[in-house]
Amino acid sequence: MAGIWRDFAAAVFTALRRRDERAIAEERRRAIERLADETIRESRRAADPPE
Repeated sequence: MAGIWRDFAAAVFTALRRRDERAIAEERRRAIERLADETIRESRRAADPPE
């Protein structure tokens, strides 16, 4: 019976950890997108002639 609870606890822990890994990966993706957007804006500002 203890083995069943141990397996259950391990499965719950693994499921929670995977969710955290997905959240971290999603945050990294959003950070890269923000960096790319900012880089594009800066390069457009540098390319646009002043008015």
